[in-house]
Amino acid sequence: MAKETALIVGAGAGLSASLARLFARQGMAVALAGRSPGKLDALVAETGARAYRCDAADPDSVEALFTAVDNDLGSPDVVVFNPSARVRGPVQDLDPAAVRDALMVTCYGGFLVAQQATRRMLPRGKGALLFTGASAAVKGYPNSSSFAMGKFGLRGLCQSLARELAPKGIHVAHFVIDGGIAGPRYSDASRGPDAFLEPDAIAESYLHVLRQHRSAWTWEIELRPWVETF
Repeated sequence: MAKETALIVGAGAGLSASLARLFARQGMAVALAGRSPGKLDALVAETGARAYRCDAADPDSVEALFTAVDNDLGSPDVVVFNPSARVRGPVQDLDPAAVRDALMVTCYGGFLVAQQATRRMLPRGKGALLFTGASAAVKGYPNSSSFAMGKFGLRGLCQSLARELAPKGIHVAHFVIDGGIAGPRYSDASRGPDAFLEPDAIAESYLHVLRQHRSAWTWEIELRPWVETF
């Protein structure tokens, strides 16, 4: 069996690092893409992955990324889209340009990555596109309008792609991450041991969905610690 290739767009610490480690243990060739690939040096050394620079909101940059991965590792069998951006604050105070930029990363970037991946997967009749969403994809919060717009849009993209591409052998799945992911940004011990999602546990759920039989594919899954209300 040919070695699988996994491309993680929006790579960094946390979930994407857990995915890179898990995919590498599965014997996959792993490609990591981010705006600052130098920050991935330690993860590259640990996993044997290759790192690439990519601006997910730039069509030329996304196309160049896929071309480079094609040449170095082979066309990806699984693509994970992780990037997101947000501008917090009351709607009347938000900078329109900053909101536009956030939407370009979170939603439009998902389209660009999906388009390049699909063009490579369709001729083979197989592949998987996994998108990282958030609770903001299903419920908008105050002072978080830009994030809600981006994540709602990404979820809509995924739902459309799942219906369009599943009959052609491409598995599309959207993951609603409802809560903070444990790590440097979320480590408040006062909230108790169950307050945050463990990135390694999330990664295992991605792998489970990836390995599903085509007769029982999941298009969306929600992951949350029990302390989160829903």
